[in-house]
Amino acid sequence: MTIESLNKQRVRHLLDAFARGDIDAALACCTDDVSFLTHAPIDVLPHMAPRHGKSELREFWQTVLSRYSDIRHKTLHILADGDAVATYMQAYFRKRSNDRIMQFDIAVFYSFRDGLVSEIREIIDSYDLVQQVLEREIGPLITDGQPGEG
Repeated sequence: MTIESLNKQRVRHLLDAFARGDIDAALACCTDDVSFLTHAPIDVLPHMAPRHGKSELREFWQTVLSRYSDIRHKTLHILADGDAVATYMQAYFRKRSNDRIMQFDIAVFYSFRDGLVSEIREIIDSYDLVQQVLEREIGPLITDGQPGEG
C-alpha cells in the first residue's frame, strides 16, 4: 500500500467517524497540535473560527453536532500526494431546529505528520452556506437593496 492510498484511507476514516458523531475516533486521527481553518464569515458563524489543538477542534465539532444531525457526505474526488490529501465533497447537514437539510460543496485539504492529520483547511461557498443557515437571501442585505454594478 502506498503512502497516498493509506492517507486517503485515513481521511475517509476521519470523515466517517465525524459523520456518525464519534468525535473521539475522529480526533484519534489527528495530531495533538492539529490546526483547523475554514474560510467562513465568523461574525455570522463564530463557531467556524480558526482552531488549534484537539481541545479546540473537539469544541468546534461538538458545536456542529449539537446544531445538526444526520450529517452525510459524498466524496466526489480524493487526491493524494505524499502527506497531503485533497477532497472535494458534497455535504448534507440536517438542522436539529427544524429538520431542514443544508447542502453545500466543500473542498478540504489535509496535511499529515507521522500518519496523523496535522492540518485541515476548508474552502466553502460561504455566501451559499450563510443563506442556508439564515434561511433567507442575503444579497439585499449586502447591496442595501440596490442592484449590483455589472
